[in-house]
Amino acid sequence: MPKKRHIKFFKPTSSTASPTAASTSSIADKPQKSVNELLANLRRTSISPSASAQPVLPAAAPSVPPDIRAILQIPETPAPRPRRVARQRFDGYGRRLPAGPPPPRSWVTRRNDEAGSGFASGSSRLNLRGPADTIMPGTLLPSRGSLIDIVLQKLAYDWAFHRVYNQYHLYFVPNHLKAALIRFVGIASEEGLTLSDLKIILLPPSDTFEDDELEEITLSNGEVSYLDLSCSIGRSLKLKDLGEFLFPSKAEEPQRELQDSWDAVEVTPSPSRALLPNLTHLSLALDPDHASSASWKQLLAFSSNLSSLTHLNLAYWPDPCLITGGQLSTVSSPQGNIPYGGTNLYSHSIDHDWSEALLVLRLLSKNLYALEFLDLTGCSPWFKALMSKSDHDYVDWAKNWGKITHLRLYAGSKPVDDALPSVWVDYREAVDMARKVEKHIRTCRAGQGRFIVVERDQLDV
Repeated sequence: MPKKRHIKFFKPTSSTASPTAASTSSIADKPQKSVNELLANLRRTSISPSASAQPVLPAAAPSVPPDIRAILQIPETPAPRPRRVARQRFDGYGRRLPAGPPPPRSWVTRRNDEAGSGFASGSSRLNLRGPADTIMPGTLLPSRGSLIDIVLQKLAYDWAFHRVYNQYHLYFVPNHLKAALIRFVGIASEEGLTLSDLKIILLPPSDTFEDDELEEITLSNGEVSYLDLSCSIGRSLKLKDLGEFLFPSKAEEPQRELQDSWDAVEVTPSPSRALLPNLTHLSLALDPDHASSASWKQLLAFSSNLSSLTHLNLAYWPDPCLITGGQLSTVSSPQGNIPYGGTNLYSHSIDHDWSEALLVLRLLSKNLYALEFLDLTGCSPWFKALMSKSDHDYVDWAKNWGKITHLRLYAGSKPVDDALPSVWVDYREAVDMARKVEKHIRTCRAGQGRFIVVERDQLDV
């Protein structure tokens, strides 16, 4: 049999009473306050200065008229706390800010040059003063420092890689970005822009589309109206090859065979189509180091297909002549050595003979009669030809080029402070000649043409 357990219960004594019971008994002994006493106590505590240090809780009590408040000696209702200032949802440029908390201060105060340090060495060509700064108005280029601008520049710096491994994908770049890509490749690439590069960007890859689809896809180049070949002409691209690519000549028609019947359908070959039919902005700015290789003869032949061109950039082009390099070449004859071309080394400086330059400019103005903008930055050696006249050869600013409303006549570079006196003399002469050309154009138009704006350098007084 298991043993029985006896549980002993202990009764609490007065010495070991619980604190809860003691506190309950003490509260019961205190006299309870009435409602009026409690309200009076609250009024006193709210008026006392010690209550101002405590946080004021928002009260939902109804407002009391001022007269009644003065009779009842009720304190004035505290003013509501000001609302927190709402965060501005737009930045200084009007762009909408992203949702969420503001970015850390270290992100905002970071310098812009640190952000692009990854390709700072390759971007040196785009930061140089020269053809990279000659941007025509009306062109849609990505804003400086934007994501598209950074991506296209990085693509241009590594063009030797992308032209091989991504040659089947570059054609599918959006049409509004192809002009910017061509510009960056010509300026930033070490080899420059070649004709094969233009074919990769403007022509679809072979064996990708059917014949009936290929014609429709080629028509999409009609959206490209701006072609910037800065620093490529004369260095890696010739105007003759460019003209044959953009404006293919009509192939020779084969001899037609005699039809067996007059009712037979005769197939007529379609005329050749221009690759860029809506081209209106063209930049042929030269690299000053390769300016001597430019050919005005090829430019005249190329301009015969550009009757709808409205904006042209001829920055840093040499003196107009029909024979490239003919100024320093001579031909032996019984009478002695005679110049190989129509312009020799001293024709402009000593003889003041601008006949060949005026002939070239007159032919060019007849081909490009729709021009509205012309950039001649760095062409100060032949600014005088823009206002000279030789028999019937001269630049007609009232008819052929009467639509030009914007003309740039910058010297191209400004001498440093410690430059030689002869350099400063040439610079001042270029600025003064640009001022004379502006005056000559406005005199020629004198109510017959449009108002023209001439951008030129200003001499520091």
